[in-house]
Amino acid sequence: METGIHELTAGYALDALAPEERRAYEAHLEGCERCQEELVSFWRTTEALAVGASGPTPSDDLRGRVLAAARAEPQNVVPFESPRRRSVVPVLAAAAAAAAVVALAVGLWASQLSNDLDDTRLALERERAAAAVLADPASRTVSLDAGQGRLVVGPDGEAVLVLDELDPAPAGKTYEMWIVQDEQPTRAGLFDGHAGTEVVGVEGAVDRGDSVAVTLEDDDGVDAPTSPPIVVSAPA
Repeated sequence: METGIHELTAGYALDALAPEERRAYEAHLEGCERCQEELVSFWRTTEALAVGASGPTPSDDLRGRVLAAARAEPQNVVPFESPRRRSVVPVLAAAAAAAAVVALAVGLWASQLSNDLDDTRLALERERAAAAVLADPASRTVSLDAGQGRLVVGPDGEAVLVLDELDPAPAGKTYEMWIVQDEQPTRAGLFDGHAGTEVVGVEGAVDRGDSVAVTLEDDDGVDAPTSPPIVVSAPA
């Protein structure tokens, strides 16, 4: 297994490992400098692909529908004295309207692409931060009092929840994390959950004596827990 486990780096970077493989790889990763370096290299390559993406060209169907909508717009044109100008102005107005609609459609498409790239960069940054905590030999592992998995806390308070068999949140709901200090919860991020093993970075520093909890809340999250915790760590 020691020879083959090095080959799991790509699958781990893409979150494509089975739960047993992920657990074995994470245990191996803590003491393997080779795998740590390869994992960082995979993160950098994935980020470069995301940043370099130019997005798909709008389809012919989209272009045709935009132009058809432009042609269907009624033209309110005041005729001039010259018969020749009366025939030219509606044509120019229709062309201008079509160009405006196409520009608007392309602008909206470009804005959506930019938002998608921003989301991708943020997700990659969180994944790299989580991988760094898991790979840091100075990180400590904290057991869970409720739920399956563990909490891993880095030397500076960065923390990652590694959760097993937490079903996806129902429609209209999300999982919300909390850092609990002296029985006072502080919001620490949202995630959707999925079957198998999930690695989730905790937003905020986890100090000695703090615990991390997870509750099921409405889609956008709440300022204070409204349901009993599904996951609770032991004090860090």
